Amino acid sequence: MEEVIAQVTTILRRMWTFRWPSLAAAWIVGLVGAIVSFAIPNQYEATARIYVDTQSILKPLMSGLTVQPNVEQQVGMLSRTLISRPNIEKLVRMADLDLKSSTKGEQDALVDKLMRSIEIRSTARDNLYSLAYRESDKDKAKRVIQSMVSIFVESSLGASRKDTDSAKVFLNEQIKSYEAKLEEAETRLKEFRLRNLDMQAADGKDGASRLVEISGHLEQAKLELREAEQARDAAKQQLAADQGQVAGSELPNLLPEAAANFSTPEIDGRIDAQKRNLDALLQRYTDQHPDVVGARKLIKELEDQKKEQVAELRRAAAAAPKPVAPGGAGINRSLAHQELSRVLATSEIQVASLRARVAEYQSRYGQARTMMKSSPQLEAEAAQLNRDYAINKKNYEDLVARRQSAVMSGELDVASGVADFRLIDPPRVSPHPVFPNRLLLLGAALVVGLAAGVLTAFAGTQLRPVFDAASELRAKTGLPLLGVVSMIVSDDNARRERIDRLRFVAGSGGLVILFAIGLVATALWASRQVG
Repeated sequence: MEEVIAQVTTILRRMWTFRWPSLAAAWIVGLVGAIVSFAIPNQYEATARIYVDTQSILKPLMSGLTVQPNVEQQVGMLSRTLISRPNIEKLVRMADLDLKSSTKGEQDALVDKLMRSIEIRSTARDNLYSLAYRESDKDKAKRVIQSMVSIFVESSLGASRKDTDSAKVFLNEQIKSYEAKLEEAETRLKEFRLRNLDMQAADGKDGASRLVEISGHLEQAKLELREAEQARDAAKQQLAADQGQVAGSELPNLLPEAAANFSTPEIDGRIDAQKRNLDALLQRYTDQHPDVVGARKLIKELEDQKKEQVAELRRAAAAAPKPVAPGGAGINRSLAHQELSRVLATSEIQVASLRARVAEYQSRYGQARTMMKSSPQLEAEAAQLNRDYAINKKNYEDLVARRQSAVMSGELDVASGVADFRLIDPPRVSPHPVFPNRLLLLGAALVVGLAAGVLTAFAGTQLRPVFDAASELRAKTGLPLLGVVSMIVSDDNARRERIDRLRFVAGSGGLVILFAIGLVATALWASRQVG
């Protein structure tokens, strides 16, 4: 710590040697600073405040029908991009600032100056914007702010209408394009349908579904045909048995067992159906399969039932009494014969109808199988055409809806406006200058002057160093010091030294006092200006 104090003391002693140059530098810098602070012209600030109301009662009512823009974002972007060269050039013309600018360079310099000087301050939460501009001419500053307010409001309205018009033009072009695509898709779909009329079904089913459906109808028709044939054969057998009974009555010498011919058409039909079912099962399963075993058991039961019914019919015929009146028996047999003939004729008609139905379904089945070879490709082509048509139609309908929404949005903007711009504080100019702060500048000039004096003294010690002590000289040179010659200060020298100190103090104090007087006078003048 002692070494630091010793070094500081040594530096101060050296700086004292250059006290007069440092005092001169302080006076020069201080006076220059004071002159500059008073030479700076006064700057007056013109301000205006605008409130942007983005709420409208029509917008929630039209929600879902129109495009609701983010008005806050639009206004915020507008405030950030308002200070652009085209807007500032427009402002220069509106405020008549270009009257004194005769050349292109002067006009560009004026525009650059305004772009740097105009300020837009905003609080995004409250949508409150402040415009500010500083100028030495009060009227000029006010005209600039008035023009800026007008440009702010007009730019927002023009940008909104321009965006709406651009959106309408774009949507109209896209709608025309999709109209052409939709017409082309409809033409291709129509030509495809005309080329493949026989491949189309009213129910909209594909080829595989139609083939399965026709196959089911064919199997059902075959089953009904077999049932009709069984019923017809049963009618034939019954008719033959009746004819045999008539012949037996005319030949009484025949045996009663030979005259009796009984049949069970219902059971016979069921037996035939079960046998066909058994054949189908044997083609898929073995003899030990439960379905095969069950089918055989059912056939055996039906055959036993048939035997029992035939035996009962024979017993009933044997126990029946002989007819006493041959004439009456002939009449009954004739009526039964007529009824059996009618049933047989009906069965023949039904069989013929079912055969025609089976033939038709077989023809349709064959055509469906033939068409199945080319139907996958045709169905894929039809699916592609339908998909293209559906996509184009959906895009076209969406674009038409968006165009209508854009039209309504534009009309909504015209009716209610994008936002309501309210001028809270009209353009006004501050009555007193806002710049410069001469008190602060004078104080800074004094501080800078004193700092310049100190730096001048320190620079002198570095440029022309001196040694104040023998130990310092020995340490710097590294040479042995043989002796020191002391200086004897006389009374005259001491008196001159004191006078010199007083002069230096007076010079330094005079500088400080002069600046203090200047600060007081400036403060009094500023207070009078405010009052």
